Amino acid sequence: MVSSANLNSNKNSNLLLAGVGISSLGDFIYLVAINILILRLTGSPAAVAGLWIMGPVASIVTKFWSGSLIDRMNKRRLMIITDLIRAIIIAFIPFISSVWLLYVCLFLLSVARAFFEPTSMIYMTSLIPQEQRKQFNSFRSVFTSGAFLIGPAIAGFLIVATSIHIAIWINAISFVLSAGVILLLPNIDEKATQVNKFNFKDIVLDWGYVLSFSRKNTYVISVYFLAQIFMVITLGMDAQEVVFTQKVLGLSETDFGLLISITGIGSVIGASVVSILAKRMSIQLLISTGFLFVAVGYMIYAFSFSFLSVAIGFILLGFFNAFSNTGFMTFYQNNVPVDMMGRISSVYSVMISVLQIVSVLLIGFTGEIIPLRYSVIGSSILVLGCGIALAYMVHKPIYKEYFREETTIKG
Repeated sequence: MVSSANLNSNKNSNLLLAGVGISSLGDFIYLVAINILILRLTGSPAAVAGLWIMGPVASIVTKFWSGSLIDRMNKRRLMIITDLIRAIIIAFIPFISSVWLLYVCLFLLSVARAFFEPTSMIYMTSLIPQEQRKQFNSFRSVFTSGAFLIGPAIAGFLIVATSIHIAIWINAISFVLSAGVILLLPNIDEKATQVNKFNFKDIVLDWGYVLSFSRKNTYVISVYFLAQIFMVITLGMDAQEVVFTQKVLGLSETDFGLLISITGIGSVIGASVVSILAKRMSIQLLISTGFLFVAVGYMIYAFSFSFLSVAIGFILLGFFNAFSNTGFMTFYQNNVPVDMMGRISSVYSVMISVLQIVSVLLIGFTGEIIPLRYSVIGSSILVLGCGIALAYMVHKPIYKEYFREETTIKG
């Protein structure tokens, strides 16, 4: 017989996955729509590129203090509030005719997201029992990968059949639905500290706690930071995908759209495979195979000369992205104390955001000085180096205690 505790756990997991799926689908619909809207308003590719910078800028402004606030607030309430704030801002966007006012809205959306993402990570970690986290993370990858595949297609249909404004309002509705789903989930921290006790001194003390944790857990932080560097470099490469495929390889816009769909298919298949094999694959194996083969996918992409070779690279990186995400997220959840997760995530996110901006600008800038292919090849070699280093680090026998799935390592 299935215990009531297991039934409640499964119910909560399903509700949480539903919220993630709805929100992710809306995000990908919005991503396509907002790019087209800005291009229509400005006619400038540079203005569209500003979208890649807005998130990291908001993180730098927000995250050096937001983690301290998140760890002291009620997580479910904060998630609902940020979802509703994003719904209101997005619903307002179609009425905007000024590009600068639009960027203000995008900045505020990024600030809300800077609060929501670490809060949702803490909530998931607290709600899902440790022995179920790897399986849950694998299912989460299926939902987000499905949204990545279906979202742009829905956006394209809505823009053609109705208008770009309808596509944007659909995203606003998705955040309202997500908030409704979260409202049905249990309140895990009713005794959260009151926010009115929070001040600048707390921020200083919290940074000290994070540095202390980092000194005591250098291995955890090293794996975390190396994985983040990997993702930062790939973000910089992703920002140049349109230019690389069209200007360097001579592919059409239709070809590029097809490549994105192929990547989405690979991602969905990979996430499905991980969800089936999650219980049989160790966290080390998920991390090493995931990061290594994603890196190989980028290498194939960097050295490609035809649609077919790019497609092979994109399928590979799409497929194994689910492996790396599931393994890394589970490792992070199992080795970072949940009561400090917001502060640790936010402090390091500030540094990561600076590197994201530098990566995007550096790859774009060097592409103006030297052939873009050389910039992409150099970046892919760095990514491969990070992947090899991660695979080596996670398989060292001396650190096997960090990958035990039945007990949490505390700092």
